[in-house]
Amino acid sequence: MVTLQKAVAGLSENSLGRFVLRARKAAGLRGSANVLVTCNREVQSLNRRFRGKNKATDVLSFPAIAPATRPNSKPMAAGDIVIAAEIAAENAARLGHSEAEEVKILALHGILHLAGLDHERDNGAMARREGELRRKLRLPMALIERASSIDPPAKRKSVKKRSGSPSRARAQRS
Repeated sequence: MVTLQKAVAGLSENSLGRFVLRARKAAGLRGSANVLVTCNREVQSLNRRFRGKNKATDVLSFPAIAPATRPNSKPMAAGDIVIAAEIAAENAARLGHSEAEEVKILALHGILHLAGLDHERDNGAMARREGELRRKLRLPMALIERASSIDPPAKRKSVKKRSGSPSRARAQRS
C-alpha cells in the first residue's frame, strides 16, 4: 500500500505503487512494502520515537519481525517505509532531478533495507546492489552512491536500530 499524505510533484499513489512493485520484484523482496510519503515533522517524530534522534531524515525503514511468508499462504508484509517529502524535494532540487525520481530513489533504498541489506555493516554490498537496481529501474544516482561521493567515510555517522515500530519492527535510517 502506498499513501501520499504529502503531495509530490509528478507522483501519484498509483504510479509510486507500480514503481514499488517493480522495485520489490527486482530486489527479490518477498512480501509487500507499505510506503508512506509524509511531512518532515512526522518523520522527525518517528525518528525520535524509534531511533532516539530528534531530527527529520529522508527515509526510514521498518522491517517486519514476522517472516515474509507462511507455508501454503500468500506473502505477508515485508515492512514499512516512511519518506519525508520536503527532504526529498530539497534533495531533488540540489541534485537536479525530479521530486518523483527522488521519492523513488528513497523507496528503492528502503526496499533494500527491508530485504535485509544494511550499508552500515555489509562492506559495500548494499551500495553495489542499489547501483545495479538504480540502473535497471532507470533512476538517477542512488542514495548510497551520492552519500559516498558527498561525505567522506570518516564523517558518516553510524546508524542505530530500535525495536517497536508501527509494524513491530526495527527502524533503520535508510
